Amino acid sequence: MADVIKIAVFLLVCGICRTYAYIPKFHRGRPKGGMLGRPMVKSFHALPPDMWVTQRLDHFNDADTTTWQQRYFVNDTFYKKGGPIFVMIGGEGTADPIWMVEGAWIDYAQKFNAFCLQLEHRFYGKSHPTNDMGTGNMIFLSSEQALADLAYFITYARQKFGLQENKLITFGGSYPGSLSAWFRLKYPHLVDGAVASSAPIRAVLNFYEYLGVVTNALATSGQTCNKNVAAATDSLQNKLQSDVGRKSLKTMFNMCDDLDLSDPDYQLDVASLVSSLVGNFEGVVQYNKDNRAFEGAVGTNITVDTLCGVMDDVSVGDPLDRYAKVNKMILAAYSEKCLDFKYRAMIKDLQMTSWNSSAGEGGRQWTYQTCTEFAFFQSSDLSNKTQPFGSFFPLNFSIQQCIDIFGAKFDRDLIQGGVNRTNTNYGGEFIKVTKVAFPNGSIDPWHALGIIDDSVAGSTAVYIDGTAHCANMYPATDSDPAELTKARQVIAGLISAWIS
Repeated sequence: MADVIKIAVFLLVCGICRTYAYIPKFHRGRPKGGMLGRPMVKSFHALPPDMWVTQRLDHFNDADTTTWQQRYFVNDTFYKKGGPIFVMIGGEGTADPIWMVEGAWIDYAQKFNAFCLQLEHRFYGKSHPTNDMGTGNMIFLSSEQALADLAYFITYARQKFGLQENKLITFGGSYPGSLSAWFRLKYPHLVDGAVASSAPIRAVLNFYEYLGVVTNALATSGQTCNKNVAAATDSLQNKLQSDVGRKSLKTMFNMCDDLDLSDPDYQLDVASLVSSLVGNFEGVVQYNKDNRAFEGAVGTNITVDTLCGVMDDVSVGDPLDRYAKVNKMILAAYSEKCLDFKYRAMIKDLQMTSWNSSAGEGGRQWTYQTCTEFAFFQSSDLSNKTQPFGSFFPLNFSIQQCIDIFGAKFDRDLIQGGVNRTNTNYGGEFIKVTKVAFPNGSIDPWHALGIIDDSVAGSTAVYIDGTAHCANMYPATDSDPAELTKARQVIAGLISAWIS
């Protein structure tokens, strides 16, 4: 009997591993774990324990008295009386307590004697407002509810820790960077300044510019890199036209399943396959040389130069062979034996509503937010003259996912309505807000939706040449480029002025 139980457990674990793999490693600009990775750990620190605050489920309906428990962390080791409060805003992944002892904001906390708090975003990590992630419950997942959570939490923390008169600065990277800026916009009486790193401020249905930045980033590593990617794309397209070609692609790219031309979902499978292959490049570019060197952050030694080194290596067959080598390199980095690409399997995973499911890691929640608020759909609709990856995954591919995961009403009109509402609510690129720092890296594709010049009166754009997503947030190293070091100094100067 014991052996039977062991076998059953083994099969269950294997099933979970297999199912988890169907959700792409890089889905809608989000790696598994969230868009802000863990910082490089420089030395051992005791991590703060989980703490909990009682929140309302719906901050905008006084008749709904339902409450839930939201997780947060505290680090008061740097605090001296009169020092500021620093708040790290959680985002589309589990809030990691390592950020309470590492990162640029901790250096600022030591410098300014700050009291540090981190609040996990509702519906992510351990902060579960509802029994499951059913579509009916997901109506309580929104940036507006998250900002209201933050507003209540700050009021609560000031009273709990005796910090009623202290200045307060918020920090966030990527989507939480947007929240940091939007919090300053919506609740200026609660926050004295905000750092909004790599923040996509403008919601957009078709984020075709993403591949444009990826293309430009590859060009920094050599003039032939994009040319060879384009040649590989052409070869891939040709092989898709025959049974022999499709079978050879399965072998070349270590695909878990066949490409079946008779399958009604064949075109969706092709879009999913190529999207995953392009995601190999997108993920590396987005986090190029970002100091996320820690256990669990796989692939951090793979850079733009690594990718282009493979694509330009004439000793490795033709360009399609090199494209396949890049894929094998990424599979090996993530310890995956084959490439899962089946569209319906991905949809089935993202339809799961249990907190313990593979989708509960954050993939379902982030997909919902993109389908209802932001879109940010990274399509291949940019002209092939300006990007080398082909036109395999157009805008409609992302829209179809919203429909298939959440229901027929989540169509283009609903999604566009959510995008319009988000930009109307927060201002988009025309946001009017003061005392916000907007750091962005030139290699980061998300900077195309951010504030990269001083067009926002009273706030400061910090454009960092040669750096990627949220690079300014990670711990400093001796190898950091001069512009990154300068950017951190500029941000420190702004914080000093805000809390004076």
